[in-house]
Amino acid sequence: MVEAANGRLQRVSLHARVTLLAAFCVAGVVAVVSLGAYMTVSSNLHSQMEENLRQRAQAAVTAPKVNNDVAEIPGAFLAAGDIRIGVLDTDTGKISYPKGAVAPPIQPADFDVARGLSTENFWTDTRTGFQVLTLPYGDGQAMVIAQSMKGLNTTLGKLSVVLFVISGLGVLVAAAAGTAVARTGLRPVQRLTEATERVANTGDLRPIPVSGDDELALLSQRFNSMLGALAESQERQRRLVADAGHELRTPLTSMRTNLELLLASERPGAPTLSDEDKAEINADVRAQLDELTQLIGDLVELAREDAPQFVHEPVDLVEVVERALDRAKRRATGDVDFRVRLQPWTLLGDSSALERAVMNLLDNAVKFSPPGGVVRLDLAQLGDGSAVIEVADSGTGIADADLPHVFERFYRSQEARTLPGSGLGLAIVKQVAERHGGAAYAGRAPEGGALFTLRLPGRPAPLPAPNPVSPSSNPG
Repeated sequence: MVEAANGRLQRVSLHARVTLLAAFCVAGVVAVVSLGAYMTVSSNLHSQMEENLRQRAQAAVTAPKVNNDVAEIPGAFLAAGDIRIGVLDTDTGKISYPKGAVAPPIQPADFDVARGLSTENFWTDTRTGFQVLTLPYGDGQAMVIAQSMKGLNTTLGKLSVVLFVISGLGVLVAAAAGTAVARTGLRPVQRLTEATERVANTGDLRPIPVSGDDELALLSQRFNSMLGALAESQERQRRLVADAGHELRTPLTSMRTNLELLLASERPGAPTLSDEDKAEINADVRAQLDELTQLIGDLVELAREDAPQFVHEPVDLVEVVERALDRAKRRATGDVDFRVRLQPWTLLGDSSALERAVMNLLDNAVKFSPPGGVVRLDLAQLGDGSAVIEVADSGTGIADADLPHVFERFYRSQEARTLPGSGLGLAIVKQVAERHGGAAYAGRAPEGGALFTLRLPGRPAPLPAPNPVSPSSNPG
């Protein structure tokens, strides 16, 4: 039964819960205010009635006596039309009251007042609905005066009805206001819900309209930012797939042509190929396989860099640069001179990704350097909490038209189209730099070639501690 109740509570919409909350809050406030007002009015009316009764009783006690043919009675009897009044005598044990009237109610404590044992007796007769006040009257007598509470009860009854009606109207108005507020305030949430359903069903990543400047509007803006990021990610994936397909088509087509030519030459009656042609075709196939291998490796690296996970570990940037330099030297085919200057620097990041970025810059510099050229590699501290890795070559440099595009995926300048490469190396460099909180820049080196700069945050690495020297013994 508890689970069923919880299920019913969970099925109640937020709109209904806001309405019910507003109604319950107003109902509670109105109930407290109404109860307080009723109790205050009731207390005041009872106090006024008691005070009025005391004044009449004192007037009756102090009024002079008059004689008639029946008995000696107070003159106040002649003017007591709205109350019951009488004189209680302890000798007879009876109460005297005007002819044609009704005797006021009495109780044993009234006799104590008549005997002088008590100064007064004030009580309420719930059976008849009268408030009764008994005062000493002298000579073993007591004045008993009672006033009906019917008028007071009628007034309080009408007041309770008015307060109940006002409370009910307040609850209804609060429910209506809560409904209006919920409908207006939750409209952005409804738009978010519709947008998420639209994205789930159709993949449409259009932003939703935003109005206002409250928390829900801020939530809508953040949701639109998320949709924009998703749309940009999808667009990058589409461009990557399209560009990768375009780049793969050329080596695959060339490889297929060479293989078909080799197979055709082996058929009976087909013209044979010379050993030189076969060697040239084999060299082309191997070069195309190397190009495909590099392209696939770059695509895998780029996809790995696009992944959300990221390794954070202490990285000695000098060690990373030295490893990349060793690999670049082994892969360099021409006579290239590397000039290296390194300053110690550490940061938190992925050492493998950083090594790949530095190696891409070095490979690019080697590729565009002429035979006997110089590749300059500097790791320098800037003094502002960051360091730069500069790789400069002695080639022809980057054309001004190509500078804004060198870090784009698959972009290759006119000079680079005839050289091996996938067009993804510099894109990987930029992505690694941004994932480490840095940036990548391209420009012209003082040597005249291209200059690529990788800026990374971090801190200077501590200098190694000197080896302890044991104190020499003094033979003297």
